[in-house]
Amino acid sequence: MNFAYGGTGVFDTFIPAPNMSVQINLLEKIIEERKVYTKQDLLNSSFALVSIAGNDYLTYANKKGNPQELPGLTERIIAQLSENLNLIHGLGVSKVAITTLPPIGCLPVVAAANSYRDCNETWNSAAKYHNQLLQQAVESLNNRTNKSNVFGILDTFSAFMAEFKKSNGSGSGDNPLKPCCIGVSSDHSCGDVDEKGGNGGAKKYVVCNNPSLSMFWDMLHPAQNGWQAVYQTLKPSLHEMMI
Repeated sequence: MNFAYGGTGVFDTFIPAPNMSVQINLLEKIIEERKVYTKQDLLNSSFALVSIAGNDYLTYANKKGNPQELPGLTERIIAQLSENLNLIHGLGVSKVAITTLPPIGCLPVVAAANSYRDCNETWNSAAKYHNQLLQQAVESLNNRTNKSNVFGILDTFSAFMAEFKKSNGSGSGDNPLKPCCIGVSSDHSCGDVDEKGGNGGAKKYVVCNNPSLSMFWDMLHPAQNGWQAVYQTLKPSLHEMMI
């Protein structure tokens, strides 16, 4: 069962949709209604995946937030996230996995500033700090439950970085930071259409010749190939958590 909304975060983001706390409330209501799942069902066998993509940070960047205040934002995010993870477990979920923040400095929307040549280390450093605090928070949560494996971390940061390095060293010439689908100008995005053009509108984007080889589909989202590669890296950790 999925409670996630695309573009949302721990706090409210640029997307007008329920944040993580509200999503957890939706799970709680379903349990209370006892029509689909009961708390006993969850206690017997349940596994929750909590995914953080970085939308809280993208919202901060869109609002022209001060980079020097990023550590304070990170600390607030982790504090609320820790509370959220504890709430999920308190509802009866046996095991909870949380993803690290991916290397947001490598997202095409960020890497475009230098023609996709390199990742932005300022934003990647912010991701590393987030993940460091997340590790500490998860250790604290496990200590409070007197168990070592109730809460686990899926290291998407390392998985993505490993794939970037692998692609750069393949000699194929493909740039893993450049998305497959790009707007024809800075005023357009993947999927934009000129509605005035007639016949369904003229496309204002271009798509690469071989999407199946791209790490990213558009300026924000990994392509199927990207997620498949990351999943293969994370698969052993995920399997271990679910045992």
